[in-house]
Amino acid sequence: MEKLTPWKIGTLGLQHVLAMYAGAVIVPLIVGPAVGMTPEQLSFLISIDLFTCGIASLLQVVGGKYFGIKLPVILGCTFTAVGPMIAIGKLQGITAIYGAIIVSGIVVMILAQIMSRVMRYFPPVVTGSVVTIIGISLIPVAMNNVAGGVGAPDFGNLRNLLLAALTLALIIFINRYLSGYMRAVSVLISMILGTLVAMGMGMVNLSSVSQASWFHMVQPFYFGIPTFHITAILTMILVAIVSMIESTGVFLALGDVCEKKLESSDIKKGLRAEGLASFIGGIFNAFPYTTFSQNVGLVALTRIKTRNVVIAAGVILMILGLVPKVSALTMIIPNPVLGGAMIAMFGMVISSGAKMLSRVDFHKNENLLIIAVSVGIGLGASVVPDAFAKMPEGLRLLFQNGIVIGSFTAIVLNLFLNKREEQKNNDILQDLKSDHSAESSI
Repeated sequence: MEKLTPWKIGTLGLQHVLAMYAGAVIVPLIVGPAVGMTPEQLSFLISIDLFTCGIASLLQVVGGKYFGIKLPVILGCTFTAVGPMIAIGKLQGITAIYGAIIVSGIVVMILAQIMSRVMRYFPPVVTGSVVTIIGISLIPVAMNNVAGGVGAPDFGNLRNLLLAALTLALIIFINRYLSGYMRAVSVLISMILGTLVAMGMGMVNLSSVSQASWFHMVQPFYFGIPTFHITAILTMILVAIVSMIESTGVFLALGDVCEKKLESSDIKKGLRAEGLASFIGGIFNAFPYTTFSQNVGLVALTRIKTRNVVIAAGVILMILGLVPKVSALTMIIPNPVLGGAMIAMFGMVISSGAKMLSRVDFHKNENLLIIAVSVGIGLGASVVPDAFAKMPEGLRLLFQNGIVIGSFTAIVLNLFLNKREEQKNNDILQDLKSDHSAESSI
């Protein structure tokens, strides 16, 4: 393989950053306003997210004796955490989000050791239902942005709808007619073009960019000391387990691309690194982090498998996190442009759930019932949370969170319906073995 110069390593690292940039910054752009952050707070949230993405990626790529998959992977916030974080922030405050992230990171590091045992409680019928519920619960957030943002004076204005439609159409167009790297950055390109069109319509204010400083230092607990609430913690643990299962699949796919046979110890170290990254994310008031699959696709596309490229990407992300003007530039994206991109991105979360469910045996009525009831309850609680307003506060917080109640419903129903069926099949198999043994003795 060609020896890479420092310049080539840097440019290839920047390519990895561009491939994941839209996915990285759109999370704070959605979560921040949804939980009531000011523009100044949102700017810091974007900066700390980029900075911590860099730390998390270096932790996974460089690794150590007990942490890190040591393959060319980039880490960013999982979209499955967006809905739960918004729900927690609205019900229990911003600090509860970070308390839950810290605990979930610790739990991931513990569960990494026994992941093979945990996974049996999360078959595709459960994980698919959970991811589908999360994706569906996010669509109202996207539609509010499509219309201009909650509370906007021009909410529902035709120009907002047209701008969102243009952004979504650009994403579809790029994915239809282009390929490879251009398709990997389709969301980023569409948001840039949508913002340029909005600028021509007088919908973009650049004053925040000119006022932003060139450097600031990130700091832990910027938004306050984390608080710990059982419902918030359970929510983030569920998200973390789903993310662990997805990451395991990504690790195996990347190992195949890099022609490296992964042992169970490698998977454990990779998952431990994700748990530690989430723990650090909570300390710095950022997000839970997971392996980004789009960058795995980029490795396969470029065939550049050296870790040095991703190390360069991690350093670039940390540098960007220290430059407030980068965050300010990201914040000029109008809500309708974000909304158009969200429709595609959150829709892909639903598609991921459907893909997981495609591995389910739909001939079994038990599986149909698990999906129907869990998704129905999860969506119902998300759309009509006031249905539980008369409950005691502890129960109300649990039931009003559609993701939590829907996920628990899927887990409990799977244990009740499918485990009973599995036990019945085992009993039948045992009887057949007994009969065969009796015939043999005769």
